[in-house]
Amino acid sequence: MFNLKKIVRPNIRSMKPYSSARDEFKGDSGTFLDANENPFGTLNRYPDPYQVKLKEKLAELQKVSSENVFIGNGSDEIIDLAFRIFCQPGKDQALTFSPTYGMYDVSAAINDVELIQIPLTNDFQINFEALKPYLNEQSLKLIFICSPNNPTGNVIDPTVIQSVLETFKGIVLIDEAYIDFSLSDSWVKTMNTYPNLIVSQTFSKARGLAAARIGVAYTNSEIVQLFNKVKPPYNVSTLNQKAALDALEDRAYFDINKQIILKQRELMNAELVTLSCVKKIHPSEANFLLIEVDNADELYVALVEKEIITRNRNTVVKNCLRLTIGTPEENRKLIESLKGFGN
Repeated sequence: MFNLKKIVRPNIRSMKPYSSARDEFKGDSGTFLDANENPFGTLNRYPDPYQVKLKEKLAELQKVSSENVFIGNGSDEIIDLAFRIFCQPGKDQALTFSPTYGMYDVSAAINDVELIQIPLTNDFQINFEALKPYLNEQSLKLIFICSPNNPTGNVIDPTVIQSVLETFKGIVLIDEAYIDFSLSDSWVKTMNTYPNLIVSQTFSKARGLAAARIGVAYTNSEIVQLFNKVKPPYNVSTLNQKAALDALEDRAYFDINKQIILKQRELMNAELVTLSCVKKIHPSEANFLLIEVDNADELYVALVEKEIITRNRNTVVKNCLRLTIGTPEENRKLIESLKGFGN
């Protein structure tokens, strides 16, 4: 049975969190002389440290309680906080499946936590038999699953994820940065079933707010309280909170742009499959396509010379480039450039 107290680092359990001026007074109006703010200007006041309005809007959309929502300075802050809350440096372990998002490895290194990386299968799925020996390790506290996965684009088999959630006694963080481009259901719907589940999402992809750094975690209220306890007091600016709220209000803009990206992904796939320089297109439910070519290093450089910047993933998946779906014009420029290679 999952026991949260056993997973949380002892020093995190016992620490007293920082109390900001806005923790002591939560009103919106008054003569504010409590936070040593400059009384002049339009951005002179500290932001809401708990992003109440944004959480309420997200909770309404996801049909959950706002107590189950945490807002981070991008998903990267959520990843880092998970390491800091659940893994003791130099002692505990975390686990993920390669190839996947590189920040799990970076955050593990920063926090002095060993990250076990189990290779995905040839079709980029989790090999549960290879995972099983690790699930009872006392030092393993945290598992990261990226679905749809980056850089491969595929959704991880939900029956395998379910098995992980039901078997593992630690925290399972499912990174759904690309879920809006997928036909699969979000794992947010199962949040109340699995007390060890954290689902992270982002405004950087389908919401088009990569510059605003808004990450979201959906999980049980006890874990949200731990995140609030450890995060910096004012981790998300007023400007970025407003940008996120504005994006949520403009549903039509979101839907139109998402449909353009999905249609362009389909058209790009159809065009790429006709090119002799493209050896394989990996199935994708994200806003990118991973393609295999003869020589990824050479092709990457050749495209840069044409001022087309792709992501060279050769060191992660042999001879593969990751192509983000751009505007129709950008995508046509890429396809026309690729036609000059190997045809």
